[in-house]
Amino acid sequence: MTVQASQAPTQRTEPSATRADVAIIGAGPAGLATAIHLGQLGVERVVVVDRHDFPRDKTCGSAVSPKGIAVLKELGAGEAVAAEAYWIKGLRLVTPGDRELVLSGHTDAALICCRRTLDHLLLQRARSLGVRFIGDFQASYLLARNDRVAGFCGVDGREVHAKHTVVADGAHSQFCIDRGRRRLIQAIMGWWEGVTFQPHHIEMVFDRMVKPFYGWLFPEAPGRVNIGICYEDMPLEKNARQLFAQFLDKHYRDRLRGAHQVGGWKGHPVAYASPIGALASPGRIVVGEAGRMTHPATAEGIYQGMRSGMLAAEALRDILRGNAEEGAAQARYEAACRKSFGRSLRGAFVWRRFVSSGGLDLLAGAVNRPIVRRQLARGMAQM
Repeated sequence: MTVQASQAPTQRTEPSATRADVAIIGAGPAGLATAIHLGQLGVERVVVVDRHDFPRDKTCGSAVSPKGIAVLKELGAGEAVAAEAYWIKGLRLVTPGDRELVLSGHTDAALICCRRTLDHLLLQRARSLGVRFIGDFQASYLLARNDRVAGFCGVDGREVHAKHTVVADGAHSQFCIDRGRRRLIQAIMGWWEGVTFQPHHIEMVFDRMVKPFYGWLFPEAPGRVNIGICYEDMPLEKNARQLFAQFLDKHYRDRLRGAHQVGGWKGHPVAYASPIGALASPGRIVVGEAGRMTHPATAEGIYQGMRSGMLAAEALRDILRGNAEEGAAQARYEAACRKSFGRSLRGAFVWRRFVSSGGLDLLAGAVNRPIVRRQLARGMAQM
């Protein structure tokens, strides 16, 4: 392994260094799912670091899909999250031609749980399994020993030495392996109180100004919503604030009149790659958005982050117990991620072409047929 420029060439051995079997950089859903599942599998000496202490805010639409809810249950965090979440039973969809559809179900289909709450609940679950958390720790570079990653050093000089390092530091990862061309979805959002909406429904607005992506309204509580847009702008030529203002003026001007904005607008990128690139090297395994495993049509990353974290934990368990050679276990991890997300990634590009070609408006003309409504609702829930 060639040590990257951001890594230190050798590992120091100060007595004060933290030592772990597995050390995880990043305490988002991907890193915490890795830690939780390691605990479920009986792996001890697991350390998670994050640049912030908890609870902390995180810019995110905070929607968790049915597949994400299933993973939360597997992690033993389903009930705790469900108690704090706002449950979704339906969807208001606006097509690029401004046709409106309302798809409602009889059961809970998804949930909204702001990341401040979701991540803190996952951290509490990890701690209950013996995971150690170190907050206010910003990793600066990876440590190396005998051509393998052996931990990392913080900007303040603190070190964490580990047999295996999990990289879960998100879209702007400094420590991922595949440094080829990444693709970005841009997002900008804000929060409001006092906005009217149909209870337990999210809104997805496929306006031509953000085609083939969408704007959204996600209720976080009966009296609070987040509204945002996501769009692709590889040349970085668009002014995000102007675009968002135009979107709000067109679709939410009347409903925002009299509403109270909470805080300012916040933007963030969502990184993805297709196909998924390299996710492991000696001593290192990459999970979630750091490995560019997000959905290229919906920009969802919570489910992919948690599922990849669970798959990484199973590979690490096999390595640490001597049940598999490291290279073979890592290769199986990469293959499992591609299998888990490959079909969804391919479907995302089909959906994008469908939206761009006017398919949503054509579908709107037939949506009064119950079977069409059911298939559309089912397909969007499972994307």
